[in-house]
Amino acid sequence: MAESSRLKVGVIGLGSMGFGMAGALLRAGFAVSGCDVNADAVARFGALGGAGAADPVAAAQGADVLIVVVVNAAQTEAVLFGGAAQAMTAGGVIVSCATMAPDAVRGFAAKAQALGLQYIDAPLSGGAARAASGDLTVMGSGPAAAFAKARPVLDCIAAKVYELGDEAGTGAAFKIVNQLLAGVHIAAACEAMTFAAAMGLDLARVYEVITASAGNSWMFENRVPHILEGDYAPRSAVDIFTKDLGIVADIGRGLKFPTPVAATALQMFIMTAAAGMGRDDDASVARMLAGLAGLELPGPKG
Repeated sequence: MAESSRLKVGVIGLGSMGFGMAGALLRAGFAVSGCDVNADAVARFGALGGAGAADPVAAAQGADVLIVVVVNAAQTEAVLFGGAAQAMTAGGVIVSCATMAPDAVRGFAAKAQALGLQYIDAPLSGGAARAASGDLTVMGSGPAAAFAKARPVLDCIAAKVYELGDEAGTGAAFKIVNQLLAGVHIAAACEAMTFAAAMGLDLARVYEVITASAGNSWMFENRVPHILEGDYAPRSAVDIFTKDLGIVADIGRGLKFPTPVAATALQMFIMTAAAGMGRDDDASVARMLAGLAGLELPGPKG
């Protein structure tokens, strides 16, 4: 019997990442139940053939594997230990994807173990498009038995699944390193493009040249088209990086380790949020800088 026909999967959080992951699981033949605070997302999931659930407990009912794709540690704790974890099958595996501090992850793993459940610390990288195509990167840590049970699900949602150790929290630490770099690269890309605008350059040509040059980065290549199109609908919001770079700052302070470049990037995201763009796409850092400098960036197409 195929693994997809035996495992029941719950997905809590049908945002840009969770919806794509749930869709990939449906296409692979898994029985998937999903919930979200956004009723439209649940309805769209139902239209794909998924089982829309009214709340996290309903989504987790009888689940062998429960994927939690929410924003932060507070939401993770609320949905899991507000009843969802208790609704899973005995010995089920929680796959927790929110970016959070390692200490928080370790606490949640201990609570799950006390309930007779297994816990994989599984932060993600790759964005909404890769979520939809099942090509994410999972920076995972947790018991080998948990990975073995959840492996068919993980292989469906991710092109690369890294098993980084037995202890929950290690995956979170790897993800925070990634988020330090990602946040800095987004801030740098936005600064570079507004700097180019200040010099009167053709921004489309700047993008063409830089993506073929040593100054390119994954974030430059991915986010600058949002600037060129004047499209700041949130694929990943500014507020995500005020949170994640804030975690970097907190960890650095605790370790007495300086993070000056990340600290500058954090202030750029905070300034953008303070200007009213916290829920907009994180490329809005460019709009914040353009506003300070009195520059015009491209407007929405059409």
